[in-house]
Amino acid sequence: MSSIPANLKYLDSHEWARLESDGTVTIGISDHAQSALGDLVFVEVPEVGKSLNKGGAAAVVESVKAASDVYSPISGEVIASNESLGSAPELVNQDPYGEGWLFKLKPSNKGELDQLLDATAYGEALEAEGH
Repeated sequence: MSSIPANLKYLDSHEWARLESDGTVTIGISDHAQSALGDLVFVEVPEVGKSLNKGGAAAVVESVKAASDVYSPISGEVIASNESLGSAPELVNQDPYGEGWLFKLKPSNKGELDQLLDATAYGEALEAEGH
């Protein structure tokens, strides 16, 4: 079973969001997603300053198997991108909830976080998919 930290919120498309103490939100892909993709060979993160809409394509992760869009769980402005992934995309595989984060947002509507799945609901969604 994939790791599903209880302190995060999730999209059923396998992105996670973590509200930080300064009000920003860190976003990445779940352990399940990185495992399903296999070894990542390329990660394209959004540019700082870009405005993202909830559910809109925000980043791309590419493995030896496939390329996949990463969707923004909430709306907001990109305030940081994990530039280390350009030279070390494997960080997403090694530590999807830590060093493998993709980008950080200044949310335009924090209420959108409440609409995301909690760890229990995300786990149930994975089970329903047969994982």
